[in-house]
Amino acid sequence: MKFMKCSCLRNAAGAAAVILASFSFCSPVLAAVQSDSVAAGTEGSQNRVLVAYFSRTGENYAVGSISSGNTYLVAKEIAEQTGGRLFEIRTAYSYPADYGECVKKAREEKEANTRPELAENIDVSPYDVIYLGAPVWHGDLPMAVYTFLESGDFSGKTVRPFNTHEGSGSSGFDVKIGKAVPGASVTGVLSIQGKEAQNETHKLPFKVRNWIKSE
Repeated sequence: MKFMKCSCLRNAAGAAAVILASFSFCSPVLAAVQSDSVAAGTEGSQNRVLVAYFSRTGENYAVGSISSGNTYLVAKEIAEQTGGRLFEIRTAYSYPADYGECVKKAREEKEANTRPELAENIDVSPYDVIYLGAPVWHGDLPMAVYTFLESGDFSGKTVRPFNTHEGSGSSGFDVKIGKAVPGASVTGVLSIQGKEAQNETHKLPFKVRNWIKSE
């Protein structure tokens, strides 16, 4: 949901903007399934690396209407550099195409501590390292990511978080993920602004490479 500044609605009230900023997400996720989101070849299985991500296409804060979600672009780069398998975390229902309505829906889910049903899931047991990415929504992970985390056994695995945002930074993704999967080893967060991921893609290889090597 790149939405937030939420990446969020800057105008409507600075307050709403900040909320959305965490939304880096809210670009109408719309149901567009990124073409190579479910799998990226066989190398991922051999390397026992999974790159799971939640992303959103359509209307997004700061970048307009996009066909490839901000978080997806970062996830794709990580998969290319690690040989990991790409898996898109998608809900069984689509979020509203309208940015404001999407932000509202995400806020309602967070306030209710909802665990949205996923369109599909993946068995994480074959993987040793799991790169997990999402936009910041209202200063938190999208609730669907909690569904993903709570549906698998991450004991003994290394989880490497990354996110996209428009000013909210890491938003404590490492801490939040660590609490959700206490048996895993969670590393530092790679945080990239959505507009940078979308409009300055030439910078992604360098940033991702340095982050991968940092742990």
